Amino acid sequence: MMEHTPLPLTPEAALAAYEGVNLINGQRVAAQAQLDVLNPATMQVLGHAAASGAMETDAAVAAAKAAGADWAALPARARGKLVAAAGRAMLAELETVARLLAMETGKALRTECRGEVTVAADLLEFYGGLGSELKGETIPFNPRILTMTTREPLGVVAAILPWNVPLVLMMLKIAPALVAGNTVVVKASEEAPFATLLAAEVVMSHLPDGVLNVVCGTGADCGAALTAHEDVAKITFTGSEAAGETVYSAGAKKIIPVSLELGGKSPMIICPDANLDKTVAGAISGMRFTRQGQSCTAASRIYVHADLYDDFTARLTGELDRLVIGDPLDEATDVGTIVSTKQAATIARYVAMAEACDGAQVIRCATLPDDAALSPELFMLPTLITDLPDDHPCVTEEIFGPVAVILKWSDYDDVIARANDSRYGLAATVWTTNIATALDATARLNAGYVQVNQNLTIQPNVSYGGFGRSGLGKEASLEAMLEHFTRKKTIVMAFDI
Repeated sequence: MMEHTPLPLTPEAALAAYEGVNLINGQRVAAQAQLDVLNPATMQVLGHAAASGAMETDAAVAAAKAAGADWAALPARARGKLVAAAGRAMLAELETVARLLAMETGKALRTECRGEVTVAADLLEFYGGLGSELKGETIPFNPRILTMTTREPLGVVAAILPWNVPLVLMMLKIAPALVAGNTVVVKASEEAPFATLLAAEVVMSHLPDGVLNVVCGTGADCGAALTAHEDVAKITFTGSEAAGETVYSAGAKKIIPVSLELGGKSPMIICPDANLDKTVAGAISGMRFTRQGQSCTAASRIYVHADLYDDFTARLTGELDRLVIGDPLDEATDVGTIVSTKQAATIARYVAMAEACDGAQVIRCATLPDDAALSPELFMLPTLITDLPDDHPCVTEEIFGPVAVILKWSDYDDVIARANDSRYGLAATVWTTNIATALDATARLNAGYVQVNQNLTIQPNVSYGGFGRSGLGKEASLEAMLEHFTRKKTIVMAFDI
């Protein structure tokens, strides 16, 4: 285990410790090449991540494969206890991990990063307690023949992470995989690798060497080598729709299971009887404005009943104006930055399309920071767009930024149809005080994660996953561990010979 390697005690120490390295077989192993990682708030180089290719990926997969038999042979509850202990240890490192996360993603420390570390730790403890649930079944096939099923680990799991919520999404993948008896190779985001490395090392300090490994690099080099590797038995991926297609194709070539959590264009339906105060607050949290809208569950299509439309829009604008945009490490900051110039350019392109649409209104809220120590390049105002047609790209396509479209409705059946008119089906929310409306809407909305009068993020023990182009499979639940990280074997035994 990695107990002999002291964990970095500060973000600065972590940046030095993880300069150009991967975590392979319990060691920090230098890669042959490096990638610049920027601090989005200052646009200065924060550090250098490993730029891994096939050689480094091969070493990580080999370490995971070599550790697999002994790890799978360990009783499931014993594996769970180690994973749960790692969750408790994560809380002890909360501040260092959270600050490092804020520095590399641009997300605000107070409103986003501390909470992410807390949920990541909770996921480890949650799954750590599920080791005893890896059960098979007995089948009443024949009273003279013992017929049963058992669940076995798949082998080496490749877990590929995005940059927006890397720690929570890592634990959603590695915690069930590990408890189920698999070994794991994580591919960290090239934009935000350092908090992933630190969090992974906390977990690794509780595990045998090689059970968990982390490689860093680009999707084209590191990610492609990992998904194509002949010894990878399962791929779990969170990221863009286009990248998901590539990953799915790689899994199909080897005929191995793949789970995907991809994009979304989540509708939020506000009924005429909704509580406006709670609805406005729910729109801010549901659109993930404090995360700059960089969330696949962001409620970016807000359908407001005509009776409430003007009042809702005015109130939402006023509340967004109160958000403080600034240094992600400042305790006063509500909203940090966009993660990269590439993402900022994409968001700006969508807003420009809305501005070019006849009759549309673009409402920019809040105020950009004027701190000379910050670079203005990636700070972006929360933006509301009104009076767009339903077929506009801002209504149909995922923007992944702080941009919400507000649409008016008056006919209930029509708004359900409009909400469902999307290739995505990840999440949806309904705001109403009428239980009949709530039950009807939740039954009819084409989304895998539907909420009423709230906009919670991913929660342990609440099954999460989408329909359609939003992906395949579920996360955050016992179901996820059993269905996506084990294989079922049927055993039939007779002795009357």
